[in-house]
Amino acid sequence: MLADKCSYLYNETRDLEKEWPDNKSLDIVCHGHSIPCGYMAGNITMPFAAYPHILHQKLAERFPHSVINIIVTAKGGENSLEGSLRFKEDVLCHRPGIITLDYGRNDMFLEKTQIEYSWRQMIEYALKAKCKILLITPAPDCGSIYYETGTKKTDDEAIAEIIRELAEYYEVGLADVKMAFDLKFDAGHYRSEYLASVNHPNNTGHEIIAGCLMEWFPFICM
Repeated sequence: MLADKCSYLYNETRDLEKEWPDNKSLDIVCHGHSIPCGYMAGNITMPFAAYPHILHQKLAERFPHSVINIIVTAKGGENSLEGSLRFKEDVLCHRPGIITLDYGRNDMFLEKTQIEYSWRQMIEYALKAKCKILLITPAPDCGSIYYETGTKKTDDEAIAEIIRELAEYYEVGLADVKMAFDLKFDAGHYRSEYLASVNHPNNTGHEIIAGCLMEWFPFICM
């Protein structure tokens, strides 16, 4: 069963709503590839336009009495298999309360079995450390033309389905970014409206990703 948005981070949300001297702090680690790093056009990084920073801003506005730290452990060009190898050393060392996982865009170059294995490994490491997890489905690219080189092994929808199934299996959070963008495209919007380059979102695209994550920090759900 997929985790419920009203209850999965309920305790964290309630703690963050407390005022001084009972206010709390929360460390969130954003692990993944170049997108959470803030890569834009021309391989220029703009971390303050990327979704981890936007998320930080939105959370600070939402919880003005708490201390919230966003730690980005992402690496450009990395896939989930590589990211899983450094997960304990680079992510769990921060003892985060929440971890976001975002490798869908680069996992197209992996086999399905490799994707599932590496995501499962990271999820299980996080759960063993008693961390909450938000899995992120792939953000869009410019389309298949750019990647028709014979090296693409798994398409975006297949990757998204793996991530959705893992979120349901482990009962963790799912930020279904792919679905959010697909709804935009179905409504007549163009990919170019959300992309800074062939495979990196622009500020508007990052806002959508941050919005999907913010859905897991509800006000009051009864």
